[in-house]
Amino acid sequence: MTIKRTLAIRPDPGGVVPETAMVMAAGLGKRMRPLTATRPKPLVEVAGRPLIDHVFNRLRAAGVKRAVVNVHYLADALEAHLTHRVKGIDVVVSDERGQLMETGGGIVQARALIGDKPFLVVNSDNLWIDGPADAIRLLAARWDDATMDALLLVVPLAKAYNHGGQGDFHLAPDGRITKRRQPGRPAPFVYTGVQILSPRVIADWPEGPFSTMVFWERAIAAGRAYGLVHQGLWFDVGTPAAIGSTEAMLADG
Repeated sequence: MTIKRTLAIRPDPGGVVPETAMVMAAGLGKRMRPLTATRPKPLVEVAGRPLIDHVFNRLRAAGVKRAVVNVHYLADALEAHLTHRVKGIDVVVSDERGQLMETGGGIVQARALIGDKPFLVVNSDNLWIDGPADAIRLLAARWDDATMDALLLVVPLAKAYNHGGQGDFHLAPDGRITKRRQPGRPAPFVYTGVQILSPRVIADWPEGPFSTMVFWERAIAAGRAYGLVHQGLWFDVGTPAAIGSTEAMLADG
């Protein structure tokens, strides 16, 4: 008897994937100590490879052409890794050695490198597994420039593995972000660290370091911030203990 096998073909959700991604890699990695005493957090290994390599694998798979990476803590080591280990994507460094600008300030400092089209923002300590379709391509397919300034990839709080928080956002049935979590009250969705932003929301920023929340709150107030629920797995790998539990889950399939 001859057994015929066919390869499963992942669905392509369509949509134009942004050419440029801002990879946030400048953090101090305090929660990951002592592993970050001698290396930046993006170079901490999980499942046999540095966290930032997992991110670049996802960017390449989605068709991203260019990445702007901000650096601060142990920047020389991270730049050397980007030079010698990252292939298939053009990498430009946004240097924050002089001052750590946080997420919002980092985007502002890199805005001339990012360009004038909608762009991806991805935290370099992210680890996610795609569902039936590529998560970045799903974001691109959902993006509507006429109605959106921000589109965040989120997961249900109950499926945010290793995450110790109480959630971040509430979503309307159409995906619009209606409000942030209120103190002492859980929110049903957690931000994964992956989003698409429009350059038009990068305006009227405060001086010095600040969070991307400044831009999100502006988009939420205007009804132009949306969330897309991730169809696969997502892991909060923020502490050394989370590495072992993440690797165990991955090994178990």
